[in-house]
Amino acid sequence: MSANGGPPADPSVLAGLLAILLAAAVALLAAGYGRGVHELWARRGAGGVLPGWRVAAFAGGLVIALAVQNGPAAGFAERSFTGHMTQHMVLMLVAGPLLAAGGAGLPLTLACPVPLRRRLARLRTSPPARWLRRPTIAAFVAGGGQTLVLWFWHLPGPYLAALEQPALHALEHACFLGAAWLLWAPVLGVARHRLPTPAAMLLLVGTMLPASALGAVLTFAPQPVYPLRVLGPDPLADQQLAGLLMWAPMDVAVLIATLAVFLRWLLKLQGQRPDRVTSPEPGGMVPVARTEGVG
Repeated sequence: MSANGGPPADPSVLAGLLAILLAAAVALLAAGYGRGVHELWARRGAGGVLPGWRVAAFAGGLVIALAVQNGPAAGFAERSFTGHMTQHMVLMLVAGPLLAAGGAGLPLTLACPVPLRRRLARLRTSPPARWLRRPTIAAFVAGGGQTLVLWFWHLPGPYLAALEQPALHALEHACFLGAAWLLWAPVLGVARHRLPTPAAMLLLVGTMLPASALGAVLTFAPQPVYPLRVLGPDPLADQQLAGLLMWAPMDVAVLIATLAVFLRWLLKLQGQRPDRVTSPEPGGMVPVARTEGVG
């Protein structure tokens, strides 16, 4: 019986309603982003301010998020913990970074009514917002949010609750997607909003370590951490494979991104000060800095 004395809600009906709400939310987000991009390109020309590849990245992120929630991956997730982990990793390592690369802040702001734009502008210049945009604070919030979301939803209690309640399951996936978007935005977003290279590298590596620790716990646990009913036919093997899926892809993706950020930094330095980055030509004299106090 439900709380009002009526028949219990059918889980399939709730899942259908949530799927409709999710599709509506994605459609609204896509429409707002598209309107903002259209306004930008009408003023500056196609590709102006926001290149076409960023628009394609944002669209790809939305499509992948929908596919993970409702496509074949959802059926795989119903049969094993490994399937659920696959969903989580696709949201955090594919959909989230693509949305972050879309640079959605300006287009979504332009899609808002003018009074709301003014409020957002005032909010952005307020002291709390300026404090949050400091590189160290932004890195701490992004990395801490990702770690908190990852560990919380993989604790046995919240994980089981999300499996049993469709609304919590949708909230869980929204948390994964939002945390990944927030994490990758200062790394893959537009140049004016990126973190300085040292802060970005520390953010990525510092976020990778807690995720690797959680993957190691699941991989090397001597017995299943979760009830057997939510695991596959071979519970321990299912849990170990899920741990590896969290551990290896996360480490590889973060290490590649860190290397790319570092190389981009070196190329920028080379463009600004080529004499300090490149090696001297063969046979050339290397300038020696004068040291005071040396006879």
